[in-house]
Amino acid sequence: MSEQEVLVVQSKIKAYIKAKSGMSTSGAVAAHLSNLIRSMCDDAIATAEKAKRKTVMDRDFSCSDKG
Repeated sequence: MSEQEVLVVQSKIKAYIKAKSGMSTSGAVAAHLSNLIRSMCDDAIATAEKAKRKTVMDRDFSCSDKG
């Protein structure tokens, strides 16, 4: 998988932002979100490895929904 590959569905992001705020979305948003997701996944992988697990779980993401 390429480090430049987009990991989010751009049309869904644009639709969400439009519905939530009425705003348009820059074309650069998908790439930026993909970079954030890659970083979050890398951190979660490290957390799972530290716990000696071979499965990344929701709790490995520091910003996961607690509610």
